[in-house]
Amino acid sequence: MPADILQAWPSLVDIAEIAASAGTRVSVVQLAAHAQSFQRHGVDYHFVAGHNGNAADRIRRIAQLLGELKVDVVHVHSLGAAGDAYALSRELPQLPILLQDHADRMPPRWRRLRWRRWYAAAAGVAFTAPELARPYVTAGLLSSSQRLFVIPESTSRFTPGSRAQARTETGLHGDPCVVWVGHLQTGKDPLTVLDGIAAASTRLPGLQLWCAFGSAPLLAQVQRRIDGDARLSGRVHLLGKVPHEQVQSLMRAADIYVSGSHAESCGYAVLEALACGATPVVTNIPSFRALVGEVGELWPRGDAKALTSALLRSATLRPSPAEVRRHFDQSLSLQAVGRRWADAYAQLHAGRRGGAA
Repeated sequence: MPADILQAWPSLVDIAEIAASAGTRVSVVQLAAHAQSFQRHGVDYHFVAGHNGNAADRIRRIAQLLGELKVDVVHVHSLGAAGDAYALSRELPQLPILLQDHADRMPPRWRRLRWRRWYAAAAGVAFTAPELARPYVTAGLLSSSQRLFVIPESTSRFTPGSRAQARTETGLHGDPCVVWVGHLQTGKDPLTVLDGIAAASTRLPGLQLWCAFGSAPLLAQVQRRIDGDARLSGRVHLLGKVPHEQVQSLMRAADIYVSGSHAESCGYAVLEALACGATPVVTNIPSFRALVGEVGELWPRGDAKALTSALLRSATLRPSPAEVRRHFDQSLSLQAVGRRWADAYAQLHAGRRGGAA
């Protein structure tokens, strides 16, 4: 049912409401098992029946609805949907299409001729950081005629709160209190984080690390690493899977949020930490650089010594929670990101009309 889709796919709701927050008229069109239309929080939702039908028929049905809605720009989620965007452009050749990256993988080399034609249907493409677009440009998948927009993939609805109250609610403590939220897998590199924490603890004896995680293929290795090092045993707490609504309390309780990710299209947990006023100490990857600005510490991925240094700096020189939240409000809040989407839509619409961007 449509309501279940919105519940299971919160980013669909968030990005639509982000764009609507700037005064943009937003309609969401989504294939579903049953047709239904309704309005929610200023956004019109149109669920189109025919998810399992003929692809060409689905595109024609969506194109007809877009025409009835008199839309100015089509915002397509995922670079992986470029084939559908191309088909839609054949039905509505004058309608600007914007593709948004959502951790999409580049197509393999032997398929790139077709994908280059599909990507060419987009008048603009959005990434969280400009460096994320570079592989597509270098491979010739995106051309100089297409506008590239640098816009965070999403935002967070978390808010700051009393750190003391959050620690009472969660049982978290530490000086500093460090929180990790992420899967225990190779790409998140928890073992390097543990090495950095262990070394930092010799200078920060009150440091405590609290780890919330979902999937955990490295759990056995992580547990062995903790049990085998007196600096980590009793200092690192594996919380396991935590309901998303409780993550806000973890972030409010934290002095520092730590991440060892090797690659991210955005970084939802970093957004949540910033929204709650926790200082991010995260890897120096493009998306994190775009989010953190001047209120966090960046360290080279895989470099435990650099993480130790970053933790030590952050323990003594970190900004206040209010300063972190101020950065979030100015650059990453629903309203701030909404203004960037509104500007992107306006540029594409002006380009269609032949006006100045």
